[in-house]
Amino acid sequence: MADTATTPRGEGRAGSSSPPRAEFPADPVLRHVHAVMGTMVSFDVRIGEGEPQRAHVGLARACARLDRADAVFSTWKPNSPMSLLRANAIRLGEAPPELAAVLELCAIARDLSGGWFDPWNLPGGLDPTGLVKGWAADRALDELRAAGVRAAMVSAGGDLASFGGPEPGSPWRIGVRDPWAADRIACVLESPGAVATSGCYERGNHVFDPRSGRAEARCQSATVTGPELWLADALATGLLVAGEAGLALVEAVAGYEACVISGSGSIAMTGSFPVAP
Repeated sequence: MADTATTPRGEGRAGSSSPPRAEFPADPVLRHVHAVMGTMVSFDVRIGEGEPQRAHVGLARACARLDRADAVFSTWKPNSPMSLLRANAIRLGEAPPELAAVLELCAIARDLSGGWFDPWNLPGGLDPTGLVKGWAADRALDELRAAGVRAAMVSAGGDLASFGGPEPGSPWRIGVRDPWAADRIACVLESPGAVATSGCYERGNHVFDPRSGRAEARCQSATVTGPELWLADALATGLLVAGEAGLALVEAVAGYEACVISGSGSIAMTGSFPVAP
C-alpha cells in the first residue's frame, strides 16, 4: 500500500500585518481504477507542472496498453493469440509480435530464477501469466512517463510499478502485508521502481513447482523489488516456490532485492532490501 497523501502549502491569513507569502498550488492528483486481466489496476498520477490534458491522454493510452495485453495474452479467452498458440492453432510467427517478445523475457526470467519460474513447465501448458501482468504495468507506466507527469504509480493486483514519489524528493513507501492479517503490515519499504509480492493468503497454494509439477510453496509470501516489474513479478512467483533458498538467486540479479515470510512468521531478506527507515 502506498503512502499517497499530499499536503498543500499554507497561505497567508487575510488581515495579517505580515507580508503575504507566496502561494504554492497543491500537486494535482489524477486517480483511476481500470478493470482488466481479471483484476483491478489502479493509477495514482501526480501531474506536477505538466499539462493536465496530456496527463489524461497518457492515462487513456496506459489503459489501452493494458487492454491490449489482455486481448493478446489471456489464457481464458479462447480466441486470444495466447490461447491459440497454446492449442497449436497458430505458430509463434503468426502471433502479434509482443507475444514473442514476452516469451523471450520469460526465458530470461527462467534462467535468472534458476528454473523456479518456468512458464513452459506447468501442468496446463505454456502460461506466461506470472510475468505478463508486470510487463503490462511497465508498459502502462511508460505512457504516463511519456505524458510528462511528475510521478506515477500503477498497481496491478497489488504489484506496483512507479517512478517519482508522492512528494518531490520523497519515494513511494510500500507496505508488505502480513500473510495472516490483511490489516497488518509486515514491513514498509521504499520503492526503487517496482515491487511484486506473491503469496498464498488469498488464493491458497496456487503456484506450481516446475521441478515436481505439484502445487507447492515453501513460504507464505515472497516480495521482490527492482527497476522493472516484469522481472520482479516473475522472480516473486519463483521465490514463493523456492522459499528462503531462492533469496541468493534474486540477490545475484543486479538491482533486485527480495524478502520471504515463512510459515512460522519469520522474515528473511537479501542484504540491500529497501526497508524504509
